[in-house]
Amino acid sequence: MKYQIRIEIKLKPGYSDPEGETTARLLKELGYKVGSIDVSKLYKVILDATSHKEAEAKTEEMCKRLLANPTKDDYSIAIEEGR
Repeated sequence: MKYQIRIEIKLKPGYSDPEGETTARLLKELGYKVGSIDVSKLYKVILDATSHKEAEAKTEEMCKRLLANPTKDDYSIAIEEGR
């Protein structure tokens, strides 16, 4: 079965976000009244798995092995059955 997976990777609290800080500064210079901006990555994955449980386990493994740095990143996962 195919599963549609959304993985969001974001910095843990306390880590600086230079890209977010730069973007916020530039938007302010353009006249937008923004506060802070946090930058995150979103991965959309189509995964073949035999069950929701297997899809979840494989996704956790992908995050731990490649997509997220456990020292500085948090991640969240949303899994839906494919169409």
